[in-house]
Amino acid sequence: MKLSDIPESYQSYLDEIYTIAIKKKGGWVTNKEIAESLNVEPASVSGMLEKLKEQGLIQWEPRKAIRMTKKGKELAKELTEIHKLLNIFFEKVLKLENKETINKLSCEIEHHISSKVKNSLKQFLNQYLDQK
Repeated sequence: MKLSDIPESYQSYLDEIYTIAIKKKGGWVTNKEIAESLNVEPASVSGMLEKLKEQGLIQWEPRKAIRMTKKGKELAKELTEIHKLLNIFFEKVLKLENKETINKLSCEIEHHISSKVKNSLKQFLNQYLDQK
């Protein structure tokens, strides 16, 4: 499964679950934590968790904690890498200075970047930054 196979809304949840999970011992996340982080109702989170579970991206039973599967983690890590590359691009190449703007742009664009484009961007940034 590739990132491009997963709807953007799923990606946003995966990204958020991963961000919360890496800060916690064992990587278990609650519905409430996701709802608060995304500023949505817990019922909305439950609906999405069911979809993520069906895709094999999380382990979850209603009213229990959530944990990412290996596949879910891999996709979330790829999203995180794309986000970081975009941040570097906006900051170092385009010379944007507002961190909030850089982060917002990266969040909006990261879901539309394929692995091929990510690799090209990484290669470009390595070459560009080496020349500095």
